[in-house]
Amino acid sequence: MIYSSSTTAVPEVGTVPRHVAIIMDGNGRWATKRFLPRVAGHVKGADAVRGVVETCLERGVEYLTLFAFSSENWRRPEEEVSMLMRLFVTMLEREVVKMHANDIRLKVVGDLSRFNEQLQTLIANAERKTARNTRLTVTICANYGGRWDIMQAVNKMTAEAAANGQPATHAYTEEQLAPHLAMAYAPEPDLFIRTGGEQRISNFLLWQLAYTELFFTETFWPDFNDECLDAAIASYQQRERRFGRTSAQLTEKTN
Repeated sequence: MIYSSSTTAVPEVGTVPRHVAIIMDGNGRWATKRFLPRVAGHVKGADAVRGVVETCLERGVEYLTLFAFSSENWRRPEEEVSMLMRLFVTMLEREVVKMHANDIRLKVVGDLSRFNEQLQTLIANAERKTARNTRLTVTICANYGGRWDIMQAVNKMTAEAAANGQPATHAYTEEQLAPHLAMAYAPEPDLFIRTGGEQRISNFLLWQLAYTELFFTETFWPDFNDECLDAAIASYQQRERRFGRTSAQLTEKTN
C-alpha cells in the first residue's frame, strides 16, 4: 500500500499517534556526563530502544521509525563508527527473533550499499523473516538522509518515466514520486520526537515530516522511557491538526 501525502489528502487523526518518528540523540553526552566512554552511551541507548518498542506495542502505535545512523555520521571518529556498526550487527542477531515472536515487522531504510556484506545479509534476512508481521512496524534509518531519500526517489521516478516513453520535460506529481520514497509503505509520521535538547530536524524524513507534530525534550536518549513517551503523546493530544483547514472547519466536522 502506498500512502497519500498530507499535502494532497487529509489523513485520519487519532488520539494515539499512528506513526512516531524519533531522533535518538544524546548517547555520547549521557556517557560523558557519567565519565564513561561514548560506547557506553550507545549500548545504554540500545536498551532504551527495546523499552520504547515495548511501550509502542502497549499504546497501540502502529509505526515506529528510529534515526539510528545518518549519512553525515560517517564524519564521526572511525573508532566510534566501527563500534556502532558492531552494535548494529549485535542488535540484529539478538533482537530479530524476539521481534518476530511479538508480531513486529522490521524495516531498514537508507543507502545500505556502504555497509559490509555481513550487515547487509543480516538486514535482508531480518526483513524477510518479519515481512508478514502486522502489530508494529519498526523502521531503522541507517546511512539515511532526507535529501538522499528525495533524490533517490526522483532518480527512480524519472528512470521509470523514461522506460515508459515519457519525454524529459514531463511535469511530475507528488503521486508519481511517492511510491519511490524509502518509506512509501508507511503513513507520514504523526509525532516527531527528538531527545537530547537539540531542536532541529537534521536531514531526517524531510519530505515525510511536512505536517508532523514536533516534540523536543532535554532528556538524553538512554534515559528516554515509557513516561517520556507518554509525555510526548500527551503533548500530541493537545495539538489541533488542521492540515491547512481552519479551527471552525474542524469544529463543524465533529458536530
